[in-house]
Amino acid sequence: MPEISVIVVNWNRRDLLRNCLRSLAQQQGASFEVILVDNGSEDGSVEMVQGEFVSRLQFPLRILRNPVNRGFCAANNQGIAAARGEYVALLNNDAEAAPGWLAALRSAFDHGPEVGMAASKILVKEEPTRIDKVGHLIYPDGQNRGRGSGELDVGQYESVEEVLWPDGCAAMYRRCMLEQIGGFDEDFFAYGDDAELGLRARMAGWRCLYVPSAVVWHHRGATLGLTSVRRLHLIERNRVLLAVKLFPWTLLALNPFYFAARLAAGAWAAARNKGEVARYSGFSGKLKAALAILWGDVAAVPLIPRMLCKRRQLRRIRKLSDSELRRLILQHRIGLRQMMELAA
Repeated sequence: MPEISVIVVNWNRRDLLRNCLRSLAQQQGASFEVILVDNGSEDGSVEMVQGEFVSRLQFPLRILRNPVNRGFCAANNQGIAAARGEYVALLNNDAEAAPGWLAALRSAFDHGPEVGMAASKILVKEEPTRIDKVGHLIYPDGQNRGRGSGELDVGQYESVEEVLWPDGCAAMYRRCMLEQIGGFDEDFFAYGDDAELGLRARMAGWRCLYVPSAVVWHHRGATLGLTSVRRLHLIERNRVLLAVKLFPWTLLALNPFYFAARLAAGAWAAARNKGEVARYSGFSGKLKAALAILWGDVAAVPLIPRMLCKRRQLRRIRKLSDSELRRLILQHRIGLRQMMELAA
């Protein structure tokens, strides 16, 4: 039985998927299987894997094939349900792992039984000296950003340390933790789903450790594209859903004020061609981005009753009090200026 089950979700990214699986074939010091969940790809991704990998790999590879794109959350839940390992690792199809990635992440769990999550050092593939994410930070309205995003990697994140949660691009979880708290919330579909799962786990008393030797290189925005309004819409919608479902009431009551501050700071950043909206060129591009954010907020409203119902159901796993959860969020808070000058 493999100790680790690696789940790779794929949707129409055949060439990136090939490089991803090649990096897994080079892993050292870990017993693992790979579960590829294909979300209705039409570019020959599955056929490529069957022809180039299935009969040649030194580890088990299983393929779960969906007729349509069920989203990142549902596909990962399929993989988790099929996993046989004691630990479940996620690796995006647009990411490539260093040979010691799995073994390094696995070592995080030797720090204690309360460690339920491990975060990778994720670097930008196109610019390997630049950090994509080394764990996560959160703004008090529910929006989050990668810790260290955009910084040059000059050794400032070389210690094993606690972070809020891992990025779902390259993460590892205890399977028993996932069985206790549940998998990904499929109402999120994609984006912000790792934040919801990670904060839910922290609420249940689990910890997350960042492991600097667990290195991954990531092609940013390969799924929908960095300037996709659909991507921006999902990020904003899921920000609202996360806050309603998980935030302590004292922080949730202040959400409109934090949101207004973020919008004002975002407009100022965009005027100086910085931040997320700066990716959208010209007035029309920025208008589309603004409408996508508004669309995301409006789209969240019909799902609020479902989130409140799920919020009540979480009482069975909850270990942190409202004050402890608030303190945790504010401890890992990202500053407003930094938040708005960084792109997601």
